[in-house]
Amino acid sequence: MVNADEIAKLCYERFNQLPRRGKPEPGREWTLLAAVVKITRCANSDTVKKEVVSLGTGTKCIGQTYMSPNGDVLNDSHAEVIARRGCIRYLIKELHRAVSGGDGSVFCPADQQGKWRLQPGVSFLFFTSHTPCGDASIIPMQQDSQSQPCPPVRSVKGHEGTDVRGGLKRKAEEPSEAQNTKLPRLEDQETAEMGQSIKTPVETVLEDSAQLEIKTRGPNDSAGLHPQVPDIHRTGAKCVPGGPADPLHPGMGYHSTGVLRVKPGRGEPTLSLSCSDKLAHWAVLGFQGALLSHYLQEALYFSIMVVGKCPYSQEVMQRALVTRCSHVSDLPAGFSVCPPVLLQSSLEFPFSHAQTVLRHQAGQGRISPCGAGLREPAPQSYWLSAVSQGDDRTIGFWLKLHNPSISWCNVTEQPLDVTANGYKHGVTKKAFGTAKARSLLCKLELFHSFLSLVSATNPSALPSSLRETELQTYWDYKQASQSYQQAWQQLHSQAFPLWPRSNRDLLLFH
Repeated sequence: MVNADEIAKLCYERFNQLPRRGKPEPGREWTLLAAVVKITRCANSDTVKKEVVSLGTGTKCIGQTYMSPNGDVLNDSHAEVIARRGCIRYLIKELHRAVSGGDGSVFCPADQQGKWRLQPGVSFLFFTSHTPCGDASIIPMQQDSQSQPCPPVRSVKGHEGTDVRGGLKRKAEEPSEAQNTKLPRLEDQETAEMGQSIKTPVETVLEDSAQLEIKTRGPNDSAGLHPQVPDIHRTGAKCVPGGPADPLHPGMGYHSTGVLRVKPGRGEPTLSLSCSDKLAHWAVLGFQGALLSHYLQEALYFSIMVVGKCPYSQEVMQRALVTRCSHVSDLPAGFSVCPPVLLQSSLEFPFSHAQTVLRHQAGQGRISPCGAGLREPAPQSYWLSAVSQGDDRTIGFWLKLHNPSISWCNVTEQPLDVTANGYKHGVTKKAFGTAKARSLLCKLELFHSFLSLVSATNPSALPSSLRETELQTYWDYKQASQSYQQAWQQLHSQAFPLWPRSNRDLLLFH
């Protein structure tokens, strides 16, 4: 039996063992943590070995205008996504060891030629220090409420942005004329100064939602106050186009529930689905992705999901991660609806927002997500022009921006990867645009690692899906994973018809 507190403690200890680089400043900055833990149940005994194989931190995504057709930018740096992508690195290395005849602890040959499966007794669980952003975070609010992982953007200064539905960005959670709403303060971002003043959207951050109260004024209330109105934690993730929108009614009617959402960017829309949606997606298609599905006879599923101490609702988690996909059927061999068992720990991440509020001291400045005190970059066209023209001042400004995410995974070469704004943290101007600037978790790097696995495989032992000579691009290899694509079509048609598909032009790299 897995103990939730034991898993949380194991993940926090692994984080504490990492170098200081990329970590929050104690008492001023907060972040989220996620991890993948390998569970090995020893045969003929009650011994259970638990090992963190991948760990990630982060709270940010890049906007859609910063996405690269070369696959060299890390689009989504939320902790859950970082941990899963680090696990993909780990699994590729373990498969490389297996096809090379090494003594691996994860995979063994399967029945089908060129296919592999997990060793008997091996499984994986997922840990996150906070409820995933999106649908799983729309939770009834308690008096001891804490912040949510996707804080809503409340105002935009100096920028008339548009949301994913094409309308003006809303000023979320503005108090109505009939409400006196005590809302958490949100941190303003400075505007960039690169030769001229570049006005950018304000990014906002929850500062102390433990103080949040909803009070309404009534015509017969001389004091102007009623008892506290039931409310919900609100997410900054926006409903995808084409489906139900958030009603924005006061209290419990503010959000639509059970719908797909995209994560908020730093002032502009992103194309990254919420972590709630991605976790529900992995519970049907597996967390291994399309590329590794070439080598695996069965998809890989998280058997258990543990959430750290935070605002939590078992009912909401069940709705967001399980119920939405429970009816999916007619999946190809090797795929099934396999949601994790949901557990919560009583142990809180020391760098959570709530713990940072408790440890904050006068003179430390405003509480913010890790690295969010620095300024927002100019639009992509601005800095791309600067690169082509050799404008060192602008390039240097871009490279000094933060929002670090940490990835650690259990591999021998370069286990630690710290990124900022989609690129390797601390990259120099000279290395910008080269392999040295790329995160080891970006699509291009993971694709190259996969191609190394294919090259290391004896041609006679290759899976049949990889014997087609015309496979060249990342898109080609993903589409050639036919069983995975068939499973995705079933999930798409039956549960998530509004899930945005990736732009093919962003996947044609090699």
